[in-house]
Amino acid sequence: MTLNEQQDEIIEEFSVFDDWMDKYNYLIELSKDLSVIDPKYKTQEYLIEGCQSKVWLFAEMEGDVVKYSADSDAIITKGIAALLVRVLSGQKPADILNNELYFIDKIGLQQNLSPTRSNGLLAMVKQMKLYAMAYNAKIGN
Repeated sequence: MTLNEQQDEIIEEFSVFDDWMDKYNYLIELSKDLSVIDPKYKTQEYLIEGCQSKVWLFAEMEGDVVKYSADSDAIITKGIAALLVRVLSGQKPADILNNELYFIDKIGLQQNLSPTRSNGLLAMVKQMKLYAMAYNAKIGN
């Protein structure tokens, strides 16, 4: 599934909810779907700076795509990480770098987060794009 198809699917899923409490509950449900990060990556080296809660992010190249895994000690943040991993994992580095993450605005995520969670969201996106940039440079694009 392409990056934009993943985003469109998420927008559709969130469109069934009218209020943000239902969307928060759905984020909590999504946090349970986040694949477990290998404990060896739950170190300071993989901790994302700029998040109020602890968020660990690991990326690796698998063939020609980037695979992400993440975890957080906060359930809502873990749900946000699950959305980002779902959209970006399994995509080519160039696609990660060249596509806008429009689902964030379309589902109202950033507007309905506290300022600290919103900063954390931006920090997660930034780190995921930095990984993609590094892998893109490594493969010579």
